[in-house]
Amino acid sequence: MNRRDTLKAIGLGTVSTGLLLGGCKPGEKNQTETPSGKEAAVPGRTADEVEREKKIKDEKYFDDHEMATITLLADIIIPKDDKSGSASDAKVPEFIEFIVKDIPSHKLPMRGGLKWLDLYCLNHYGKTFIASTKAQQTELLDQIAYPYKAKAEMAQGVAFFNRMRDLTASGFWSSEMGTKDIGYAGNAPNKWEGVPLDVLKQYGMENVKI
Repeated sequence: MNRRDTLKAIGLGTVSTGLLLGGCKPGEKNQTETPSGKEAAVPGRTADEVEREKKIKDEKYFDDHEMATITLLADIIIPKDDKSGSASDAKVPEFIEFIVKDIPSHKLPMRGGLKWLDLYCLNHYGKTFIASTKAQQTELLDQIAYPYKAKAEMAQGVAFFNRMRDLTASGFWSSEMGTKDIGYAGNAPNKWEGVPLDVLKQYGMENVKI
């Protein structure tokens, strides 16, 4: 299941945050403070923001089996190809772990979806999803990866895979590897190379030296 081109069509929104800096008296250093007056340890970030991020990273939500399943699913959604690495190469599983802790509304649907995946495989193949054969994994994912073709009894699996696919796409296409994959160069200064030749020809000035 190669969905790389499909995922590119999903599109990613960017969120930018602005910092309001107060005026400084002569001789004072310009700095951003939190309400408690603590300086940020990272430029453009308040100390509270940095502390919160560290706390989230230090927490562990998914167990080892769940992370292994997330890693496998992410690499099935975005596999390695001749242009760039896989989702796990871009550290998408770590991104998903962070996002789920940062946005708790993802917790129950993600954990429940992983349980559903294993339960389905145990009932049909006698083993968990990651222990199933590649053919069995593909057989199951083909039933939940296409919402408009899925059967009603697969609704929970469809909802889970939609979320998993969205998180994987967000993590990959916002990573350094993902931005290089789509050729995003970021802001760059323009280079003036003169009036285009077709425009000069239009006005009969192709032989005029400017």
